[in-house]
Amino acid sequence: MSDVKKVVLAYSGGLDTSVIVKWLQEEYNCEVVTFTADIGQGEEVEPARAKAEALGVKEIYIDDLREEYARDFVFPMFRANTIYEGEYLLGTSIARPLIAKRLIEIANETGADTISHGATGKGNDQVRFELGAYALKPGIKVIAPWREWDLNSRDKLMEYCETHNIPVEMKRGKKSPFSMDANLLHISYEGGNLEDPWSEAEDDMWRWTVSPEEAPDEATYMDIRYEKGDIVAIDGVDMSAATVIEHLNKVAGANGVGRLDIVENRYVGMKSRGCYETPAGTVMMKAHRAIESLTLDREVAHMKDELMPKYAKLIYNGYWWAPERLMLQAAIDQTQDVVNGEVRIKLYKGSVSVVGRQSATDSLFDANIATFDDDGGAYNQADAEGFIKLNALRLRIAANNGRSLK
Repeated sequence: MSDVKKVVLAYSGGLDTSVIVKWLQEEYNCEVVTFTADIGQGEEVEPARAKAEALGVKEIYIDDLREEYARDFVFPMFRANTIYEGEYLLGTSIARPLIAKRLIEIANETGADTISHGATGKGNDQVRFELGAYALKPGIKVIAPWREWDLNSRDKLMEYCETHNIPVEMKRGKKSPFSMDANLLHISYEGGNLEDPWSEAEDDMWRWTVSPEEAPDEATYMDIRYEKGDIVAIDGVDMSAATVIEHLNKVAGANGVGRLDIVENRYVGMKSRGCYETPAGTVMMKAHRAIESLTLDREVAHMKDELMPKYAKLIYNGYWWAPERLMLQAAIDQTQDVVNGEVRIKLYKGSVSVVGRQSATDSLFDANIATFDDDGGAYNQADAEGFIKLNALRLRIAANNGRSLK
């Protein structure tokens, strides 16, 4: 272990990573650099500095990455209408490549030869962090304590803290709270009674959303403006990427929008039950598909839908920095040049409805052609007969040859 000289640790200041600091110092006899990212988790990150200092850390990085996260990771993902296994909006998955990127940048800045993280050996995050790190710096060493140590329970971690005088806030005896992970896009909840997929999540677990039953009795309307596939303004107010997400979280959450309870297939092979709150993402998905329905060519839109599950799987499994994801992103971004206009959204007791969409410059909707009234000759209905017969030709040939359709 003596070949490890300096380690950059993704450090939250919580129980696991506080233990990891001390464990790295003792087990590897190395210098530890801590990196704490503010990606909109809604908690003060500056206290992590004092905690790291108390553990003897000399180089401490605390970075506000909210705008970079929203602009360069969340927004590109939503241009693809990305959703994993039909439901999950990838709020945890999309934050990991940014953290991996910053870990490598700090390693380069400080001369560290190793990075470390607090992801467990059962989850997806270990894969996401490490695939990203290796893609950006192939020779980097990685220490994943959960794959090495025997501190494999919260109780053992607490005992380690007591033995090594590591202060831990909000002790709750021997009872473990939900395992939560928050960022600008969502909060995830795992563990506790959620490990029984038949057990309903308790209503007081949720942090960002009111229950739909308790949401206001009057609907909330919002006008969302898009430029090249990204939201740039809400109700006429220009907003940065991070501000857009913060605002949508607040308004949609107040209307009971964004709760999700799923069993998903982890990359490592197991099924996992998790609950997620993604108020902004739920609105963004609905609104983006609405503006695309008006502005994208039919075959382009359909091809995007065919590519999306592959793109979602790449993000979920940790391949953000892989060449195939970059290739797909380039194709997706090229389609967004015409995705400009406004969408009107209605929020009511947990539901998101599109009630209007318009684009002054890029709409492909032609009311003169689509109308059920007299179109003035804009569309010759007689043309449809030949279209139908040509498309039926192979079916008619097969039927004439006696092929069964059963």
